[in-house]
Order: sequence, then C-alpha cells, then structure tokens
Amino acid sequence: MAIDCAYTIEGEGPALFLIHGIGARRATFAKLVEGLKDRFTCIRYDLRGHGESPVPKAPFGLEDLVDDLEALRSKIGIECAHFAGHSLGGMIGPAYAKRYPDKVNSLGLWSTAAFRTPEDSAKVKAVVAAMREKGIPQVLDTLTARWFTDDFVASHPDVIEKRKRQVIDTPADIFLNVFDIYAGTEMSSWLHKISAPCHLVTGEEDGGCNPRLNRKMANALPNAELVILDQLKHAIFIEATDRVLPVVRNFLIKNDS
Repeated sequence: MAIDCAYTIEGEGPALFLIHGIGARRATFAKLVEGLKDRFTCIRYDLRGHGESPVPKAPFGLEDLVDDLEALRSKIGIECAHFAGHSLGGMIGPAYAKRYPDKVNSLGLWSTAAFRTPEDSAKVKAVVAAMREKGIPQVLDTLTARWFTDDFVASHPDVIEKRKRQVIDTPADIFLNVFDIYAGTEMSSWLHKISAPCHLVTGEEDGGCNPRLNRKMANALPNAELVILDQLKHAIFIEATDRVLPVVRNFLIKNDS
C-alpha cells in the first residue's frame, strides 16, 4: 500500500518531481529548486520513513517506492512531468518510468548505478553488512568519506555533521531497508526500455556510482546524455549545487515539452 508522503511544491511551469536518496530529505534539493522554480513547478518529497513522511510498519521494496511516487503524482493531479532522483532516487525514477512511461517527459539519473560487476555489488553489500554488525553510527565516517571530498569534509564540518544527523534520525530499520534496495537493485536488464530523454550526472570520484558504470548506463539508454563532474564524489547536491544546476537546467529546458 502506498504511503502518503510529505512534500513541498514551489515554482511555476512544467512539473518536476525530485527524489532524494538513502537517509536524506527533500531539503537535499532546496538550492537546486531555487535555480529552477522560475521555469518549473518543483515537487520534492520525503521518501517513506524519512523526514516528515510516515514510517511503514513492514519491510518494502523498490516497487513500493514507485507506488508512493505514483500516489503523490495522482494526489497533486499532474498528468505528465519530469522526474529526477539522486542515488537511490536515481533508481526509483527509472523504475517509475518503466511502469508509467506515458507520465514521464524526461528522467534524471543522478549519482546512481547500474551494470555493477560482482565486485561492485560485493563492496556496496559489505557496507550494509558492516552497519548491521557494528551499528549505523559506527560506519558513518566511512559513508561520509564516500559521499564528500576530503577538502569539503575539512572545510565544512557543520554540513557533514548535519548529514550524519539526518542518517541517525532516520529509523535504523528504514535506513537499512533502503540501503538494501540500493545495494540489490540492478537496472541493466531493463534500462534499454526507457524511451524518455535521460540525463545522467555523476561525480568523477564517486566510488559507487562511478563514470565507468554511468557510461554503460548511457550506452544502454536509447536517448541519454552523460555529464561527469570532475573532483566530486557522491553528494553533488550538498557539495556543489552551483555546478550541477546549470547542466540540469539546460537539459530540462531543452527537453521541456
């Protein structure tokens, strides 16, 4: 059953749904929205169990997260929209587009992964296993090292602490559930079915969602553009929205119907 997720709507123009990642919040896209709301109606929401959205009583999978997004679209009454997501959100968006292709004008796959090798999969699953064994707070430094560049960590300790607090404030079973979805989802067998224009953006130094995997994704998608941002890791919207905004805005305007 779909969850009635908390959401925020800002701006005017064609609709854009923004989908955040593991243990994050809709606030992830606040700065991005500031640079888009003059041209687009930006809808961002908290995934189930995150932020102000209700916490489900049972484990859930990727298709349940798609259900939530469709319920939100239907509730707001928007017929077609642009959809874009970061990390896990970059898997929810394509899964939504596969199920509801007529609702999708374009798709953003930001800092996400497909075509993982067995070694790639083992690495991400090892992170989940470590969290289950040691506890989430004990693995947070490992995660932030994967998400942010060393320079940013050193110069923005307050931002790093805020991101850690988001994770800690997310119920542990929810955080592990969504991390399992992220670790276990493999889009390679069906990405070729996504006909909407797709925009892939990732950091050059993102270990888990690296350029190697994103190039394979771009090649598999019938209509895709790939942007690799040098000297960035995973948290591109926290560390460098100013660099992401222009390429996202240009893509959306170009593909706005």
